[in-house]
Parts: sequence; C-alpha cells; structure tokens
Amino acid sequence: MTKIISLVNQKGGVGKTTTSINLSAALGKLGKKVLLIDMDPQSNATTGLGLNSNDFSYDIYDLITGKCEVKNAVKKTKFQNLSIIPATINLAGIDVEFVKKMLEDKSFQQNSQLKMKLDEIKDNYDYIIIDCQPSLGVGTMNALVASDSVIIPVQCEFFALEGMTLLLNSIIMVQNGMNPDLRIEGVLLTMLDGRTNIGLEVIEEIRKYFKDKVFNTIIPRLVRLVEAPSHGKPINEYDPMSRATEAYANLAKEVISRDGV
Repeated sequence: MTKIISLVNQKGGVGKTTTSINLSAALGKLGKKVLLIDMDPQSNATTGLGLNSNDFSYDIYDLITGKCEVKNAVKKTKFQNLSIIPATINLAGIDVEFVKKMLEDKSFQQNSQLKMKLDEIKDNYDYIIIDCQPSLGVGTMNALVASDSVIIPVQCEFFALEGMTLLLNSIIMVQNGMNPDLRIEGVLLTMLDGRTNIGLEVIEEIRKYFKDKVFNTIIPRLVRLVEAPSHGKPINEYDPMSRATEAYANLAKEVISRDGV
C-alpha cells in the first residue's frame, strides 16, 4: 500500500530538501519504488538529483495547473528505484494562478489539485515523498491534503521550536477539514553538531515536547552531506561510507518499520 509523506517546516534551512532527497534514495536502495515530488520553486530537490530544466518537458507546476498528464510529469532518475516530478521557478506563481482559477470557477478546489493527480498513479509506488517549500502557502497545503503523513525536520540549534505552533495548527486545520487521516509520521532531528552542548540540549527539549513522535535516527551536520547535491547525487551515491549515508539508511528503515509498507 502506497504511503505519501510530506517533508514540512515553514522555517528554511532545517534539512527538508536534504532529507527528501536522501530518504527517497535510501528507500530506493532498500528495494522500495519511490517517487519524489519537488514542491519548492527553488527546485533544489530537482538539481540535487542532477537534473536541470533541459532534462524534462513538464514540471510540477504544469501538472497541478492541468497543462500535462501526470505520466508526462514523472521523470526517472539514474538512481535505484527513484523517479521525480521536478520543479522550476514557475511554481512560484501557483498562488496567483489558483486565485485566478477560483475567481473564474467557484467549484475549483485549490488545495486538492495535487491529490487528484497523485490518485491516478500512486499505486505505482511504495512511497511518494513530497519536498515542500519553506512556507505554509498553496503548494504546501496541496502537499498536506495529498499526504498520509508528515515528517517535520527540526535542526538541533537554538530556536528549533520557533514557529512550530503555527505549523502544528496548519496540520490540525487540514485534519479537521480536507484530510482527516493526516498524521505526524515523526519529527526528525537534523544538523547535529556533536562538538556543541546546545545540540544535546535541543534534542532533550524536542523529545520532551514530541515524545515518541521523534525518530531515533539523528542526522549529523557533515560537509560531505552539503557537498553531495552540487554533484547531483544523494549521499549514498556520493559517499557510500559516510556517516550520513548510514543515518539516512537507518531513517529509511525506521519509516518502513512504522508504516509496514
């Protein structure tokens, strides 16, 4: 049974895209068929897998605005069991585009467009991972409505919980309305610098706040993890022996064990 998971946090720089890429690749290495969806107009998940706009004809913007069929938006990557629906800067205009459509058609459901498209192909995959932009706008709302669960990456730094109430309220709003089955898959601690005490203090604070929702796996802050996207590779291809490769493999195993997929 397919599991659709969004990586969500309206704060930038917390490891959403890094985790989206590397969790997807790790699941693929474990034999799971994975579709990664880039829902960020910065398109870092797309370029992080070695793709640029010359490599595809359609992107996520074309898909959710009805300019192409979902099968035409999916692009196979060179990595094991991993496909992607890429993004371009065009996605930045989705809020305006959808407001215009709502004015023209009162029945238009602006937050359900991604779900309707994914319903056509989701049975082709074990996991669909959605990399959301650092905001709670239309793109992220589409991801939440389409998802079974969310992973919230939280960096092991001061102010880690800043803005968390707003994010949780948005999740509750979706649960109360458009997607009552949406749940929090887990909170992922990222960017741990083992040389500082603040990281350990944040871990304690996060675990006190979210309890058993926190993944056991913690993603370290490593130079090799930062370098990998510039080479268009997930960490398990760029540096198979890296501690980050091991960490994301462990995260993938945790996700599988929680989901039973």
